[in-house]
Amino acid sequence: MTETACIHRAALGFMFGAAFCVGTLAAQAANGPLQLVPPGQNNAAPAAVATPATIDKAAAVRQADAWLNRMRAFSADFVQTAANGYKTHGVLYVERPGKMHFEYAPPAQIEVLADGTSVAVRNKKLDTQDMYYIAQTPLKFLLKNHIELARDTHVVNVRADGADTVIYIIDKATFGGTSRLQLVFDTETFALRQWRIVDPQGYVTTVALSNIDEHPKLNPALFVIPTPVRN
Repeated sequence: MTETACIHRAALGFMFGAAFCVGTLAAQAANGPLQLVPPGQNNAAPAAVATPATIDKAAAVRQADAWLNRMRAFSADFVQTAANGYKTHGVLYVERPGKMHFEYAPPAQIEVLADGTSVAVRNKKLDTQDMYYIAQTPLKFLLKNHIELARDTHVVNVRADGADTVIYIIDKATFGGTSRLQLVFDTETFALRQWRIVDPQGYVTTVALSNIDEHPKLNPALFVIPTPVRN
């Protein structure tokens, strides 16, 4: 599997779930073939655990809501880890409601854009893209005008883990079936640090955020999905 195919596969994983197939590719990445971890063999998949008695689940969810709703627009560096451990990085731009742009650093040729209605996973080298509705994605609630996790999602657990507070969510409405999510917040500030998605086929994709800019100057062109020259 080529590096581009691996990134595309992971992009589909954290945005949409693994029901989408990028095809079998014969070319190898520079460091050799990259094999995905089959479902059931990935020990990193999150599992619901008992909530400690010291955690006020409802209060933690409200604090998470408050931070997310304050962040009308932000940018952040991200590191994406695919199911096979392959890492890519770049910059994430968000403007609520509905707009998001994952800009991968070179040599990656994939980018993911949401324009308020649709989401595109684009191959810039080939000038092709796959289009989906935001409602098909497991992260759709993060792009809403007003976020209430307990109303917008099915929160199944909240757990404190040292400096992190983890909110576990199940989404049965994503394309391809049920996705399981972990949202990891800083316990002190409740800034979103990371999310992990287990897609309907059991593959895990993790995105970690850093260097969050709460007052970015975002170019509207970041969220415009271009029309490809060829499909």
